[in-house]
Amino acid sequence: MDPKPVFVGIDVSKSRLDVAVRPHRTFFAVDYTDSGIASLIQRLIEVHPQLVLLEATGGYETALICALTHAELPVVVMNPRLIRDFARSLNKLAKTDKIDAGILALYAETVRPEPRTLPDADQRELAALVTRRRQLVDMITREKNRRRQATPAVRPNIDQLLASLQELLKELDRDLDDFLRQSPLWREQDHLLQSVPGIGPVISCALLGYLPELGTLNRKQIAALVGVAPFNRDSGLLRGKRTIRGGRKMLRSVLYMGVLVASRYNPVLRAFYQRLRAAGKLPKVALTACMRKLLTILNAMLKHRTPWGCHAPAPV
Repeated sequence: MDPKPVFVGIDVSKSRLDVAVRPHRTFFAVDYTDSGIASLIQRLIEVHPQLVLLEATGGYETALICALTHAELPVVVMNPRLIRDFARSLNKLAKTDKIDAGILALYAETVRPEPRTLPDADQRELAALVTRRRQLVDMITREKNRRRQATPAVRPNIDQLLASLQELLKELDRDLDDFLRQSPLWREQDHLLQSVPGIGPVISCALLGYLPELGTLNRKQIAALVGVAPFNRDSGLLRGKRTIRGGRKMLRSVLYMGVLVASRYNPVLRAFYQRLRAAGKLPKVALTACMRKLLTILNAMLKHRTPWGCHAPAPV
């Protein structure tokens, strides 16, 4: 008889890793240090897990993911909200590190999510640069808002900080441009993306940094990954309003601003947007549909390595 497949859940905290193994129902913990990770990897290799599952923790999990990937262990990183909803469905309301690890292992055994190829070091570096750019833009916006209400005595201090932030933003833009030029593939993809009316360097960098799957999935998968695929809310005779949720929020925010421009200046998206508005769709609903259509076009462009015009339908 073949041995039962093994599933591992790892609860990640700043200083410790709590580990649950199913169906063995064993638990152990290691320090979140280089030596602790090494001992964990060795124990996991011995049990040959079919899946190792952990939650996204805002960056604490990065070192562990790199080590698991390097050891060629099948790892999946889940949205914490999905894990909590799964725990509530089992009436597991208590929350400790050990319990969380057990829930993660049970989720892996029950749902068995498909492992995806995780970003390599260059891809993570690009995503980090794009994230830092967004943070600088947010800080500049907040300081500008504060300046409007500031007294004359405070404004010079705000102006000094704004000048420093804007200089940092310029330097980061140069770093991003240099980083993209290091890779022939990224250079080609950046050129293809920016051939689309409404897609500039900021949106192109965000797509390359936050959505490395672009061009490798089908249109439904890529829309769901970004979070622009509508979910039905129907029950019996009730037909509720379809909404979007989940996905990659930071990318969706950047893409939304791009579609605002594209709905005016991109002939295909402008015609599509106007047709939806004429049919009675609300502005945000029409813009969300434009985001989904734009992603479909971009996905086809990168998949077939063809510029704008080859996959874009003629405006109606």
